[in-house]
This record gives sequence, C-alpha cells and structure tokens, in this order.
Amino acid sequence: MTNKHRRKRRRAAIPKRATITRRWLVNNLGLIMLVLLVLDVAFIFAIQSYYYGASRQYLTTKISSVTGVLSRYAQDADMNFSSEMRSTIENFSDKDKMELMAINSNGRVVLTSSGFSPAEGAAMPDYEDAMDGGDGYWVGTVGNETIMAVTVDISDMSAEYNAIRVVTSLEQIRETLRGYMLGISAICLGILLLLLVTGTYFVRSIVRPIKQINVTTKKFAKGDFSVRIDTSSRDEIGDLCVSINQMADELSNTENMKNEFISSVSHELRTPLTAIKGWAETMCMEDADQETIQRGVHVIVNETERLSEMVEELLDFSRMQSGKFSLQCAKMDVLAELGDAVLIYTEKAKRENIRVIYQEPEMLPFVYGDKNRIRQVFINVIDNAIKYSNSGSTITVSAEEVGNMIQVTITDNGVGISEADLPRVKTKFFKANHTRRGSGIGLAVADEIITMHGGRLDITSELGVGTNVTITLPIAAASPLAQKDAEMV
Repeated sequence: MTNKHRRKRRRAAIPKRATITRRWLVNNLGLIMLVLLVLDVAFIFAIQSYYYGASRQYLTTKISSVTGVLSRYAQDADMNFSSEMRSTIENFSDKDKMELMAINSNGRVVLTSSGFSPAEGAAMPDYEDAMDGGDGYWVGTVGNETIMAVTVDISDMSAEYNAIRVVTSLEQIRETLRGYMLGISAICLGILLLLLVTGTYFVRSIVRPIKQINVTTKKFAKGDFSVRIDTSSRDEIGDLCVSINQMADELSNTENMKNEFISSVSHELRTPLTAIKGWAETMCMEDADQETIQRGVHVIVNETERLSEMVEELLDFSRMQSGKFSLQCAKMDVLAELGDAVLIYTEKAKRENIRVIYQEPEMLPFVYGDKNRIRQVFINVIDNAIKYSNSGSTITVSAEEVGNMIQVTITDNGVGISEADLPRVKTKFFKANHTRRGSGIGLAVADEIITMHGGRLDITSELGVGTNVTITLPIAAASPLAQKDAEMV
C-alpha cells in the first residue's frame, strides 16, 4: 500500500467535525422545516375537508330537494311518474353546476340533465354504497377530471328507477386548493428563509467570537499573553471574552512574577554560594591564619543557614501547591514561640543597628495549632521587618487578647510599601522591593499557615513611613481546628 493510499485511509477514518453552524442547520432548522411541513399539510387537509364538506352538503341539499319532489309525484296516482322523472331531470335548474342522473332498476344511467350518458361500465361506487344502505357518497377521478357524486335510493318510489344521482366537478375547488397550497408553501418558504438569514447571523455572532477565542487561547497556550479578545458584544459571549482577557492578565502577571521569582531566587542562591565558595577557597590557602579560618567558618555557617531557610520556604510552597501541607496541632503557648522568634532576631537586628522592642504581656490564653508553623510565621514577619528597615530603625513587637482572639502586632518604621503594591504583597512570587533580599514567597506561605489556623494576617503600610503586620489567631476554645479535630476523634 502506497503512502498516498494510507493518507486517504487515515483521512477517511477521521470523523467529520461537527461545527455549530452544521448542528444548527441539522437540528434547529431541520426541526422547524419538519414542523412547517406538517403544519402545511395539516392546513391544506383542513381546507380541503372544509371545501369538500361544503360541496357534499350542497349536493345533498339539492338531491334531497329533487327526492322530495319525486316523492310527491310517486304518491299522486294521477301522475305518470316516469314522465315526471324525465321532466325533472331535463329541467334541472343547476345543470350548469352539476349533473343530475336517473338510474334504472338494472343499475344503468338512463336519464341525465346534460343529455349525455356516462360510458358503459363506468364505476359508480356511490350507487353501490347507496343500494347497500350506505351514505352513497364518492370522490374519485373519471378520465382526467376529479368529481364528487351523491346517490339516493328511490327504489321504494318506483319499480322502474332504483336511484337518482348528482355529480359535480371538483376542478375549480382543486384549483382553489392549489392556490392555497402555493400561498402557504410560499409563506413557509419565506419563514424558512427568514429563519435561515437571522439564524445564520445569530450563529455567526457566536461562532466568530468563539473562533477568535480559540485562536487567542492557542497563543496563550504557547506563552503569548500580549493578545486580547474583542469584547464589543454585551452578552454571555462578551462576559466570557472579558473573563478570558482577565485570565490572560492574571497569567501574564503570574508569568512575570515567576520570571522575577526565578531571577530573584537565582540571585539569592548565587550570593551565598559565591560567599561559601570564596571563603572555602580562602580557607584552603596555605597562608590562611586561624582568624581568617574562623571568619570563613562563621560566614559559611551563616550562608548555609540562609540557603537552608530558602530551601525550606520553597519546600513549604511546593507542599502548599500540591495540597500536602499539613499541620501537627496541639494546645500551645503562643508567647513562648513569639519570644523565641524575637530572641533569634534580636542579635541580628543589633548587628544591623536596628532596635527590637518586645512588649511581652504576662499571660495569654493557649492557642490550638502547630507551634513550629506559628513560630515560622513570626520568624518570617520579624525577618521581613529587619530586611526592610534601615540602620537606626526600631521594630516593635506586641501581643494581646482581643475577645476570643490573640493579636500579635509587628511594627517597623522602615521603607514601607506603596499603595499599589500593598494588595499584592501576600501573592506568591511578588516582591515589592527588588533591592532587598528574599524569594517573594515567605508572606504567601505565612498567610496560608495563619488561614489554615482560622486566623488572619493583615498588613498596613505607607511608603517611607513603615509597615504594620497584625497576626490574629483564635484561642483554643474558639479554634475551628480544635473543633474539627474533636469531631474526628
């Protein structure tokens, strides 16, 4: 089998794509066409039934009138019934509209108002029906002409005649019906054309934006977030376009933050690694004295600790993203963890000429939570306060009970955060100040930890004035985590 034949077979095996336009034509327009066809047929049938019924009623009235006259002749012994029958038939007043016939006892038409007898052996189902006691009504075709016939049995009036029959042509009625049929068909066709035009316009108004959405989202998939979808329509499609544009904005911002994060993390990793490598090489030199070696060891330990903290932040963030971030909860003394965090960073703050004031209360109620994670939050916030404070600044740490909540406040008079950046500081990868070290995910992790404990992490700041971070945690008696764990037990 050649490659050409294989390609043809593959194309034949691929099912034809069902477009919205084709589906609309097949489903909606096809159904409407079927409904209009049924209505057309039903309307024509109803009109035909009306006209045929009126014609039958007219014929029945006329033949009943003739039968009434003949009945009086049959009851009058002085009259010649046969002569009066001939006279009645020949002088029939409506002979221009219909034909009146007299049928003898042998079933033959012997008298007609037109003077012309039907062909020998011509079908007369209405006569046979009347003789059997039926309605004596028939609609059929004789030659190329459609006729209606009504027959009445008069065998009880005369031994010579069995019935009288009236016949009329339906060609005029059929012409009228054809006119109605053409008119109704034209109306149905006009409705279909109108639906086709309006429906095509409507379907295109949906398909065009969808095609644009398809093209644009393919560009998004390739990482091009510069294009946007036209949002001129004020309907659900327009709302969808707006949402996709907003999604593109968020993806673009996320992409930018990711790139900034990678750049920042690379820089943060390069600095300690460069310091470790440089001091390690210095310590390996033959003329390195003991003091130099001790300074090198001190730098290596500090930078290694810094790298460890960064890696731990990244691991925590990865666990949060994968849903594997867990808490080991128990009743804990929040003051103990806050005191440890303050103690850890007091010496560091002194080295950078920053004063830390800890306004420690005598006692606070226990908190239900993971003490290591809560301490991690305190460390992160205090570390940020030191990082974003200049030499000679003051950091104040305080804690108090407010209602059923414990409120920890860390305030600094450092560089502060701009009003535009403040709503995004807890967003992953975001850094308000790129001149300071940090990965940009510490506050995102801290906010997630506090939220998991049923608390809040609120930040207020003013550029050039300072920042205030308030950590609010529920006491153990009001903690949703404690209630949830109790229910599980």
